[in-house]
Formats: sequence, C-alpha cells, structure tokens
Amino acid sequence: METVVIAGLGLIGGSLARNIHMHQDVHLIGVDQRESTLEYALQHHIIDEAMTSFQEAASKADIILLAAPVSKSVELLLQLDSMDLQKDVLVTDVSSVKGPIFQQAAAMRSGKITFVGGHPMAGSHKQGIEASKAHLFENAIYVMTPVQQATDVHIDRLKQLLSGTKSTFITLTADEHDEMTGVVSHFPHLIASALVQQAKKWEAKHSFLPKLAAGGFRDITRIASSNPGMWQDIFFQNKEKMAVLLDDWIEEMQTFRSLLAEDKSEEIHTYLTDAKNYRDGLEPRKKGAIPGYYDLYVDITDQPGALQKVLAIIADAGLSIVNIQILELREGLTGVLRLSFAEQKMQLKAKGVLEVFGYEVKIQD
Repeated sequence: METVVIAGLGLIGGSLARNIHMHQDVHLIGVDQRESTLEYALQHHIIDEAMTSFQEAASKADIILLAAPVSKSVELLLQLDSMDLQKDVLVTDVSSVKGPIFQQAAAMRSGKITFVGGHPMAGSHKQGIEASKAHLFENAIYVMTPVQQATDVHIDRLKQLLSGTKSTFITLTADEHDEMTGVVSHFPHLIASALVQQAKKWEAKHSFLPKLAAGGFRDITRIASSNPGMWQDIFFQNKEKMAVLLDDWIEEMQTFRSLLAEDKSEEIHTYLTDAKNYRDGLEPRKKGAIPGYYDLYVDITDQPGALQKVLAIIADAGLSIVNIQILELREGLTGVLRLSFAEQKMQLKAKGVLEVFGYEVKIQD
C-alpha cells in the first residue's frame, strides 16, 4: 500500500485528503502545524495518521502533495532536497503560482525526487479544513506542470491518484500557467479589492452608499472577501506578470477615458458589445480560476411566508443553499429571489422541484 503525505490541511489540502481517502486504497498522512486541524482531520476520518514534522512524514512517503502557500511550499521543497531519502518519491503541489516553486523543483539535486506541479482550479469563499469537501474539484480544471525530468508515467500516476476528483486534467508550462491565471484569476482579485477601496473612499461623501452597494456591487466584488494573507503571497510570487497586467489595465482605462472625453458614443457601444459577446461566449457553468456558484432565480410575491415556503420546499428536497438574496421586492409586486448552489445538479434539482409547485424559475448563464 502506498503512503501519501499531504502537507497543509486547509481547504484545498483537506478536500484532496477527503477525496483520496474516499477513492484510493492508500495510507494517508496529514501534516499541519495546527494541532486542532490535525485533531479535526483524525476525528472525521479525513486522514489515517497525523504529524507536525514534515521531514518525518516525508521519509515515509511514496507521493507528497504540498498544499501550503507558495512561499512555504518552496521551503518544503528545500527541506526535502536536503533529506537522505531511502526511496523514490513523487512530489506535486497545488499552488496557483508556478514560477517560484517550479524554479526550485528544477534545481533540486536529489535523484530520488520527481516533481510534477499541480493546480486544481477550484475553491470556496470559506477557509480551513472545516470547509473542505471531497467533491470540491468535480468538473474543475486541474493543471499539471511537470519539470523536465518528469515523464508521462509520473503524470499518469498522479492522475490516477486524483481520478476521484473528476477533474479535467491539462498540461501547461509554468510560464503559460502563471500568465493565464494572472489574467483570469489573480488580476480580477486585485480589481475587486480596488473597487471596494474606491467605494470605501466615496462613503465619506455619501453615507448611504453601502446600502446601494448591497446588490450587484457585492456580487462583482465577492472575491475580494478571499483570504488576504494568501492573496498577498500570490501577488508577490507572481509580481512580474501582475505588473504587466497593471500596465495593460491602466492603458485600457486611459483609452476608455478618452472615448468618454471625446463623446465617442458609437465606439463605446462597440467596446461594450465586444466585451458582452466575448463574455457570453465563455463556457457556461464550468469551474474555472475563480470559484463560482450555480444560481437559480425564483419569482415570489410580497406576501407573509412567501420566502419560507420556497426554503421549505428546498429543504424537504434535501438541498443545501450557499447564498440567498432578494434582488427586488416592493410592496404588492413580484420579487426575484436568487438562490445559489455549490453544484449544478443541486441547481437543476431545485429548479425541477420548485416548478412542480408552480413557481416560475429561471437559470441564467
């Protein structure tokens, strides 16, 4: 039986541990510095054995998954390279920035270590092992970035270990990965935070502003609520590409500002139309670089108990709702209730159940 070590039992590491433990016949060792995390993992049968010493766990490993922040994963690779390993070990990670860790992996001197970078492109607005789920990576893109010494045999071995995730595996170079995730994941997080900072500044002039921001503004800036420490690490580890994207963004905004200043209404319409067409052409309802949800829109009337009836139907169907929002509800008029689900199958089941009870329901891409 192979021994698999997962270093870091947060949301991603914990979810991988749950999935591997569920689908593979391996001995799973969890490594974390928090005793409470290890205790939780053992109590909930997420791992078979708990350790605080990475080196002690690594000495027993056949496969190691580094699920720590990027900078910490680089440190763990350095520790591993200095060890007198008695058997070959296959190492992977889950970092959303590949450059620094790939550089370290390519420079490793130990002939016992083979590295294949990995990045499961899924997540949650929640953090920690308590939020981990075995199905977190279902239908997600899982990027593999092998170093030169790695072969298809090593990649296939990892894919087999992770087959229970039901992810879609693709292979990219480290540079390709970092550039593309910078565009569709890292930079959008920065923009979301910048939009929130802008609103915060304008609140000094308009005290009512936060109430207006409770609707669509909260939606488009939701990712700004992600772990600040994690994103600080990501931005610094990918800072060269972030700087290029910032230059591109500043130029883009200056171009649009010129269109406004010069009253070029047709050009602005074309600009917005091009953006709409590109966005609408993206693959719908697939997990990507930014965690998404499956929304259901339900028409309800402004009557006592209307919301309770909908929620009771959903609960009786055994479905779990991630988020609830009333988009519009005025006295005597029909309002729109948005229900968010973590999985598409829950969304579709909820739609069918509510339609049976006569509700008008819509799914929007």
